[in-house]
Amino acid sequence: MNVAIFGGSFNPPHVAHVLAAALVVATEPVDRLLVVPAFRHPFAKDLAPFDARVKMCELAMGQLPGVEISRVEEDLGGESKTLRTLEHLRDRHPEWRMRLVMGGDLVGESSKWHRFDEIQKIAPPIVLGRVGFEDASSATALLPDISSTDVRKKISDQNWTDLARLVPRPVLAFVRAQKLYGAK
Repeated sequence: MNVAIFGGSFNPPHVAHVLAAALVVATEPVDRLLVVPAFRHPFAKDLAPFDARVKMCELAMGQLPGVEISRVEEDLGGESKTLRTLEHLRDRHPEWRMRLVMGGDLVGESSKWHRFDEIQKIAPPIVLGRVGFEDASSATALLPDISSTDVRKKISDQNWTDLARLVPRPVLAFVRAQKLYGAK
């Protein structure tokens, strides 16, 4: 079975995440895509509660055919490390042939990752180009330049008009109901 692993903070998930998941399922030879929210950020970034980020991923991407939201990093506990997660999944599912989904903007940061060379062996990357980061990879830029950092700022500023095109409606409703990221 060919399984794509799409990890991230998803703090919060936005339309570029949804488009990335749909693009991989539609164009890559994968049987399923596993969305893996980070349990604890490896660079100690402040994150919304894990359960909230899992729920937002379910609201954003859970309805896409072939996409599953995974709590594997919660099961592993502690700081999220891509290599540890991939090794765990490989050991639990030896029949899987894994690929790691990553944005072209992250290719330039791979030297900061723990043992990226080993990650590439276990799950060769599927690199998705992002507008504004054409120099970071050779992948064609198909994904819009949307960042969770910008989305959180707009939520904090109560800029709901701009957010309507950046974040799936059910995620925005959840953010507002839960008063995440300074929402009122």
